[in-house]
Amino acid sequence: MLARLALTMMAVALASPALALDPPKGPVILTISGSITETNNGDKAEFDLAMLNEIEQRTTHTKTPWTEGETEFSGPVLKALLDKVGAKGSALTVTALNDFATEIPTSDFTSYPVILASTMNGMPMSVRDKGPLFVIYPFSEYPDIYNEQYFNRSAWQVATIEVHD
Repeated sequence: MLARLALTMMAVALASPALALDPPKGPVILTISGSITETNNGDKAEFDLAMLNEIEQRTTHTKTPWTEGETEFSGPVLKALLDKVGAKGSALTVTALNDFATEIPTSDFTSYPVILASTMNGMPMSVRDKGPLFVIYPFSEYPDIYNEQYFNRSAWQVATIEVHD
């Protein structure tokens, strides 16, 4: 009897698709799609700010071409975010709210502690101030990446990420 109950429970569990990620409770500010294994809305992973704040965080103090002096940015580490969704690609297409898109090789995230900043100088970033999310490289820690190639990968107003080869 107990064995039959266990088999029935396993069959139900296998037949019911389980969401790998909890669904967002607040407004969705980031959608990740493409070659990922962990989702919460069909074949996509949607995140609200609270969900992003649960992922490994980093604060980067750096100079950028878009800000004056050294600026503090904080947010989830992009490698940790990609791990969370089970990303399996070698590149990302990062698209902003205004449809600007840039390609970023995933190798950047093992070479540098790149973040998806949600705060600047301790304040949430509004759309007007390059928010709600901004790809930030640690330019001051790695002066050799302070160049156009990496500036072009530093998208702001990030809305979607597609993982692909």
